[in-house]
Amino acid sequence: MTEQLPLLDRLDVIMPVPLHRERLRQREFNQSLLLADRIGRVLGIPVSYTNLIRTTPSPPQTILSQKSRLKNLRGAFALRYPDAIIKKRVLLIDDVFTTGTTVNECAKSLRKAGSSDVLVLTLGRTLDRDLIPDRLHTQHQHHFEPFGV
Repeated sequence: MTEQLPLLDRLDVIMPVPLHRERLRQREFNQSLLLADRIGRVLGIPVSYTNLIRTTPSPPQTILSQKSRLKNLRGAFALRYPDAIIKKRVLLIDDVFTTGTTVNECAKSLRKAGSSDVLVLTLGRTLDRDLIPDRLHTQHQHHFEPFGV
């Protein structure tokens, strides 16, 4: 993942997308935090994993329609210590980018609290046929077969 990062002038802090405490108890780990920790070590940038929090539990985005995904996470993130990120350039880490709703809502919370730029790095990117413009889907329909088919 670090090899895919463009040259950046400055990053002040790395933040993983948080899980709600209930989901963290079920899973027993936060995959975004594991990625952020490793990236922080490689880049020599501090990782803040307790400031950005998920305030409300919500069903996994993967089981929802696009419309529901947009509503599911509205207002679901907050900062415990907003002053700690004022004018900071943040690298937000998530495991999978599907619609962008999760990282967008996190970025909104960070920007509202006064951060500078918010950059996003994810391990994977899903292709949801419902989100691909018809023109692209028609041109490449044979190239988007589900994994394992």
